[in-house]
Amino acid sequence: MLASADPRARTRDLPAALGAVLRWSAAQDYAGFGKFDLYNSPFLEPLRRPSRRVAAVLAALWARSPLDLRRLAGLRPSRNPKGIALFAVAYLRRRRSGGPESDLAEARRLLAWLDEHPSPGWERKCWGYDYPWVTPHFSVPRHGPNIVVTGNVTHAFLEAFEDTGEVGYLETARSAVSFLLEDLAAPVDTPEMRSIGYVPGSQWGVLNINGLAASLFARTARHTGDARLAREARRLIAFLVDKQTDYGAWHYAWPARTSGVKHDNYHTGNVLDWILDYTTLTGDSSFRESFGRGLEYYRDHLFLADGTPKWRSDRVYPADVHSAAQAVVTFAKASLEFDPAYLAEARKVARWAVDHLQDPSGRFYYQRGRFWTKRYTLMRWCNAWMACALSSLLLAESRLGPAAGEGRR
Repeated sequence: MLASADPRARTRDLPAALGAVLRWSAAQDYAGFGKFDLYNSPFLEPLRRPSRRVAAVLAALWARSPLDLRRLAGLRPSRNPKGIALFAVAYLRRRRSGGPESDLAEARRLLAWLDEHPSPGWERKCWGYDYPWVTPHFSVPRHGPNIVVTGNVTHAFLEAFEDTGEVGYLETARSAVSFLLEDLAAPVDTPEMRSIGYVPGSQWGVLNINGLAASLFARTARHTGDARLAREARRLIAFLVDKQTDYGAWHYAWPARTSGVKHDNYHTGNVLDWILDYTTLTGDSSFRESFGRGLEYYRDHLFLADGTPKWRSDRVYPADVHSAAQAVVTFAKASLEFDPAYLAEARKVARWAVDHLQDPSGRFYYQRGRFWTKRYTLMRWCNAWMACALSSLLLAESRLGPAAGEGRR
């Protein structure tokens, strides 16, 4: 448990906040519930069959519920591969920032589980959510692969390879990168640009996934010298940057009319991460100016002055834990690879999240509204993301120094 239930005390010790969320999550064996896990319920699963659109609406309402009805609906906690990957990254980063050597052993254990539990029925390594996932655009069975889960798991294996030099981690990553390259569609495919599908068979144009694939291709190419991956990475980033608005933002999907929202918080931060990763990994500075404009838009339009993450550019609430975590990751990365001043922004959002969303037990709440807080915990969405965020901040501080960014904007 944290040393004190007083949120002001938690603010003063972000390493303690990280330790608390990791301990609480480990005590649950990193198993929990998910945002869209409605159809893991044996009672509610039949609702997804008659109509995909109706099933998608019900899943969206489930994700927005002010009450956590999961145990009442018969759901059982399970491990989400993306969450496991984020916890593994959190342990690796805490160790690099001066954490205990036991963090590496725990990261290895989590990665071994991922290696042993890919999506079944595929030649190449890939991963999906631990629940049937229904959207207006596609429907995927439990453990059916998608680019977001596969991509985040692959980044965890690459980070482990970079930490340890163990070739097995790189080989797993190469298999997963081949899945992204060979088993997902390319709805846009020109000499200059390429886009990528979300799940096998999908043509839907979600934007951030193009950056995710690009960063993975560039990161893998850096270790393998694969020229094809380097070329595909640039085409994917070129497509993503091409969809930036003239005021520096991105919609969730392309064409913009398919987005459903204007500019949301955590997808914007995610886009920025991948553009900066590509720039740093390749040394290609072609998109650095676009990144800078996007980062300024993100900082100035998607947060309140006290660090509260807005839901989207035109709406404050609900203030979501995932938005806070993504912001800490994005600003910490920007402080290391773009401008140290952004470390102050990372701290501000981290302190807001610990003060307003962390339970004294260590777990993180889901969302804070104008008049109420959803105090239930979704293991991947809340704890895994905040563990990754806080470890990323500590790593940035260990490299830049604890005073970096203070007094600057």
